[in-house]
Amino acid sequence: MTTIRNASLIGLAALAISMARAADNQAVKKDMAQLQGEWSMVSGSADGYAMPDAMLKNSKRVCKEDETTVTVGGQLFMKAKFVLDPSKKPKTIDYQMIDGPTKGKKQLGIYELAGDTVKFCFGSPGADRPSAFTNSPGDGRTLSLWKRAKKPESAQK
Repeated sequence: MTTIRNASLIGLAALAISMARAADNQAVKKDMAQLQGEWSMVSGSADGYAMPDAMLKNSKRVCKEDETTVTVGGQLFMKAKFVLDPSKKPKTIDYQMIDGPTKGKKQLGIYELAGDTVKFCFGSPGADRPSAFTNSPGDGRTLSLWKRAKKPESAQK
């Protein structure tokens, strides 16, 4: 009897883990789909200092699948592969830089999606992940708010 009960408990535990992974997978897919397309920077700060208006006005982010590219005035600022974990609080994002000045480095951040806006806070490459959407002079963090400029063509149909 004990063997049957133990087998049942193991089976239930495996089912619970499987269901949790499926839910996490769905959350990743949902957030990944929401990030796709073109975004314009609304506000931003680095090391606690506001980014210049010219930079805000000329910054564009394009997300396609698991890659994001940021340009400023048409010039490449950074390109990264990213991995999301929406099960964390706050949600986490990991960049692996594939082009730009920090190519080859990893950058850890947090994100928050709300309709057609997304907020990011990243530590500098190699630094610890921020735990809040804040930055201050000398902490090496960047904080940015982006508004959807254009949905991907597949979502417009």
